Amino acid sequence: MNSPDTAASDAAAPICSAKGCRADAVWVLAWNNPKLHTPERRKTWLACEEHREHLSSFLGVRGFLKDVVTLAEWESTGPEAGAE
Repeated sequence: MNSPDTAASDAAAPICSAKGCRADAVWVLAWNNPKLHTPERRKTWLACEEHREHLSSFLGVRGFLKDVVTLAEWESTGPEAGAE
């Protein structure tokens, strides 16, 4: 049985952005749509190991992908990166 503390920490864990995936996120895919966002703005999708390449390809084909970094690296850079 899960304790309330366990359930709360599970709910806060970042998960993959792929449709239907509930795996822990390991990667951050930073992107922007130049038709909608200023050049410095970065939106983010999170990805597990399994979906990193698929999500990167989806954004890359559209010219939206700007950077792929580990979640730990992204979190260490702080909010000044302008992510959403």
